[in-house]
Formats: sequence, C-alpha cells, structure tokens
Amino acid sequence: MNDTLSKVLIVDDDEEIRDLLSRYLKQHSYDVNAVANGDEMRRALESGEPDIIILDLMLPGDSGLTLCRDLRARSDTPIIMLTARGDEMDRIVGLEMGADDYLPKPFNPRELLARMKVILRRARSMPKGHVPEQARFISFASWRLDTVERQLISLEGVVVALSASEYRLLRVFLDYPNRVLSRDQLMDQMHGRQGEAFDRSIDVQISRLRQRLGDDAREPVLIKTVRQEGYIFSINAMVEK
Repeated sequence: MNDTLSKVLIVDDDEEIRDLLSRYLKQHSYDVNAVANGDEMRRALESGEPDIIILDLMLPGDSGLTLCRDLRARSDTPIIMLTARGDEMDRIVGLEMGADDYLPKPFNPRELLARMKVILRRARSMPKGHVPEQARFISFASWRLDTVERQLISLEGVVVALSASEYRLLRVFLDYPNRVLSRDQLMDQMHGRQGEAFDRSIDVQISRLRQRLGDDAREPVLIKTVRQEGYIFSINAMVEK
C-alpha cells in the first residue's frame, strides 16, 4: 500500500514540534496540516477527515484526552497521542479514550513515522466486519447497541453508557461473533496495533464489558473465556435498518 497520499493532521501547541514534524513528514511525501489547539483542529476537520491524527496530550483549552474522546465518538480515524509526561497511567487512559498508539516526548521523528506506517497499513488492510458501519442499531441477546450514541439499551429501556474502549471492544465482538479471538487479535482490531506487555489490560476491559452486559464472570453466557486461546462472543447479532 502506497502511503504517499496519506493526510496527517498534527495537533500540538509547541510550534517547534509542529514545524519539525511538518517538514519531516512532508519530506516523506505526506500531506500535512498542523494546528495548535482543539478549536483549530475542529476547523481543520471541517474540510475533510485526515488519514491519521497526531494529538498532543497537554493542550491549552480542551486537553488531548478530551479531544481524543470527542474524536472517537464520531470517527475511527487513527490517533497517535504525544505527551511530555511518561506516566504509564496517562498512556493507559489515552488508549482507554480510543487512541491507537502513544509516544512520550522527546521522541525521534523516525519512530513516529514507523508507528504511523504500521497503523495506516493495518487500518487499510483491516478486514471488513460483518455488521455494516451505517447500521444505527444492532440487537443481540437482551440488548440493543446504538452505534450513533454509542450506548446500550436494555429491553426495559435502561440506557448504559459505554466508554470508547468498551464500545470498540463490543464492536469487535459483534463484527466477529462465535469466533475465538486472542488477546493480540482483540488489541489489533481495537487499536490497529499488536499488543504490548501491559496489554493484558484487555482482560480488565473484558471484565468491565461483562459488567455492562450483566454477564456473570464466573459463568459467562455472552463473552466466554477459551482457555489459553482468548475469548469468544457466543451470540448472533441482528442489524436494524
């Protein structure tokens, strides 16, 4: 796959970093737009979706985490988060909000470029799911998933809000029901990257999603654990037009 037409949006309030990355990525044949804050990012997005967004965590006004959450609520555009803070909790929170990767400052532009290429390649080659993206509601078991509001609705009308990571995890399961998915496959489908050491946190996300669905972890009915292999979503979904 040729990346020469890939559009990159950089959101960072550090002018030196914006200029450095813009020059470097343009030298590698990327179409680059660089802005300083969330308001400028929103204006840039009005002219079209980029192929990938490089988003700084520490921004004036809306933080990178807030912008990441808002972006993920409306788009699956890959996001790489940048931050001067190396706290692992920031990294995990960023991924929980829906970021695809995370790079602490200072960083080598070559490493950022390498990560971008991997994410773009996987995003473009990712197999199409079984559930059409345009479907507003997906029904399964005793639930309906609202794919616009990104929330669950029970038969009794109870609304259960989902975090960005919970929604993406559930979508993976709904796209690939009755199929054993390893932890690495789940992370790859959720974030477009291979799992890392701390990505055993997928087990925590599974636990949270089970709680949202009322699926007993001791005897799960929907999300079942397959010993030494991964998880399987034992249900068929029905798309509502």
